Amino acid sequence: MDRNDPRRLAAGDTAQAEPLLRLQGIWREFPAGEGTIAVLKDVQLDIHAGEMVAIVGQSGSGKSTLMNLLGCLDLPTRGSYRIGGREVSTLSADELAALRREHFGFIFQRYHLLSDLTAQGNVEVPAVYAGAPRAERHERALALLQRLGLGERTQHVPGKLSGGQQQRVSIARALMNGGSVILADEPTGALDTHAGEEVLKILGELHAQGHTVILVTHDMNVAAHAQRIVEIRDGVIVSDQPSVPAGTEGDAGATPPAAASAAPRRASSFAGSLGSQLDRLAEAFRMALTAMNAHRLRTFLTMLGIVIGIASVVSVVALGEGSRQQVLQNISAIGTNTIEIYSGTGFGDTRASRIRTLKPSDADALAEQSYVDSVTPNVQTSLTARHANIEASVSVSGVGEGYFRVRGLSLVQGMAFDTQAVRQYAQVAVIDDNARRTLFPRTDPIGQVLLLGGMPVYVVGVTGKNTGFGPSSESLNVYLPYTTAMYRLLGQPYLRSITVRVADEAPMAAAEEGIKQLMTRLHGREDFYVLNTDSIRQTIENTTRTMTLLISSIAVISLLVGGIGVMNIMLVSVTERTREIGVRMAVGARQADIQQQFLIEAVLVCLCGGLLGILGALAFGAVFSRMSSDFTLAFSGTAMLAAFACSTLIGVVFGFLPARSAARLNPVDALARD
Repeated sequence: MDRNDPRRLAAGDTAQAEPLLRLQGIWREFPAGEGTIAVLKDVQLDIHAGEMVAIVGQSGSGKSTLMNLLGCLDLPTRGSYRIGGREVSTLSADELAALRREHFGFIFQRYHLLSDLTAQGNVEVPAVYAGAPRAERHERALALLQRLGLGERTQHVPGKLSGGQQQRVSIARALMNGGSVILADEPTGALDTHAGEEVLKILGELHAQGHTVILVTHDMNVAAHAQRIVEIRDGVIVSDQPSVPAGTEGDAGATPPAAASAAPRRASSFAGSLGSQLDRLAEAFRMALTAMNAHRLRTFLTMLGIVIGIASVVSVVALGEGSRQQVLQNISAIGTNTIEIYSGTGFGDTRASRIRTLKPSDADALAEQSYVDSVTPNVQTSLTARHANIEASVSVSGVGEGYFRVRGLSLVQGMAFDTQAVRQYAQVAVIDDNARRTLFPRTDPIGQVLLLGGMPVYVVGVTGKNTGFGPSSESLNVYLPYTTAMYRLLGQPYLRSITVRVADEAPMAAAEEGIKQLMTRLHGREDFYVLNTDSIRQTIENTTRTMTLLISSIAVISLLVGGIGVMNIMLVSVTERTREIGVRMAVGARQADIQQQFLIEAVLVCLCGGLLGILGALAFGAVFSRMSSDFTLAFSGTAMLAAFACSTLIGVVFGFLPARSAARLNPVDALARD
């Protein structure tokens, strides 16, 4: 064992051994306006292991500042402070935390218990940061509380304990990791006479057990219980003299109720192990949950921005996907992969009406190609249709028997005409739902005669509503065999257009190129142009994606605003919980422990916000579906996973600054803030 280890030194060796705590030429100055004010001035003080020392002085004399320096809660402006021969000024923040965790136990006048934890939970905190196994620290905390007479109050929060009971919990916490040096700041100042005497008795027994006890008080009656009384006045030690502890001689051999049977131990032997690190992480997680539960309204308000942002993103993605699927469904009404062939060089060609090279033989040649699913020739005209005493203007389309497959039209009544009807120029017709409702409002149209101009036709079928390209979905449409329309109705041998439905497995671009090559070979020149409806579909999809991206960008902005809100409220939370942070640092929390806890809280807030946001989006989708029967939101599992990932990222990114701010607080400044 190191010769400078504080536990090596016994009370009986104080005259010969090097002092446990040695202050030489210590100054502590604080900024005051443009200058500084010295609270401690050239302090020289040695404290040996096993001593019981009282530091006395009036308010403002510097005694509390001296205690903070002794307990490594603060650092001197200049001078030398050595603990067991080790210079404190050379230690890092985490090494100072290790000293507080492994060698010092603090008993504060205001108790400084964590209000969200039970008595047992408060006592265990130092062991959590020391990395003690959970079962071991539970057992030790219960043993300490029972020996201090709090066996029935272990699960009570500080608010349900009396002042004396809270001070006993504070003492148990100070002893949790051994507490070879007990620093008690006005330990009886907030207690009644009886409770104060009990606390002094416990401190006397701890001294008798071998603990080094340092009392800071302004009460000489309290100081009389110590072996030495060090008086400080205006930052200067004015006297250092021995004192016989009042009323404790008979208790020197008593078994101390606060000192558990286990000897003080160094937690560092296992603190670096993977198991202890995971345990500290689990404890930080539990502490974060406890803090969130204790401040539920603040937690909810913190996550509200994330809830709105995530709900917006998920809903917008679902809305965009639903729109895309609706567009594809609408395009499916005409076949999702059709190519139109027209005479001329393009839309607006004034010579197109004079080009009469598209013929039924072109359609027959196209139908034989391997990449073609079905083909229909097309001719079109408008005229007046009459049935009984009803007449109306209708759009007449001469089409092939494959038209209804090409366009994705289904028949709701009757049947479509077949190849034989096309070859025989049959005077049969299929009408759409608009024509049925207008021309046959109270009559079954199947088998009825419809007069188209001067030509009668038999109605053999009725299609459903046309929602795709082709004849207008609002017009009254009548479909005839194209041969009937060409030779009986119009008296023309050429077609207006040809529509090709490409096989599902064939690439549209390759099919379009094949059609162009075939038609050019058949005509000897390129006197036609093609319209690829797949490009229209892609254009619509791209437009839908662009709109989705636009709205998603707005939602992401709201998510960003929510993240900034989380950061701001977490920063406020750091300010509100400054004293809690100070207490945790005083009992040995590393900067990483504090940062980890606040970072976990931020991530948990954002994850919970993400979950609530997703649930909110699903609820919105359910309400939307009830209000709109023909359109639904298409929620994506990928989008939801991305939302969770986004929530986590926001928690890490926007929680880092508050967590770092909390970890960098000075312990003594944090403890001084209410």
